[in-house]
Amino acid sequence: MEQGVKLIVFKERLGHAHIGVTAAVYAHVRLRLQRDAINTLGTVLNGPTTAETANDDGDEPPPCAALVR
Repeated sequence: MEQGVKLIVFKERLGHAHIGVTAAVYAHVRLRLQRDAINTLGTVLNGPTTAETANDDGDEPPPCAALVR
């Protein structure tokens, strides 16, 4: 799963009748992936820190680290 393989693929390959069985067995992997996703999202939302705050008059929009399309 950490390499991008979907849980449903594991379910089918392991022969589990229900995806809940697969999810329960591999929940520790899913939690690690969730933690990694949260950390990545936090980095993206916080963006790079800068020391340039002297000219900040509040009229500029906040910097955005992610592209918005």
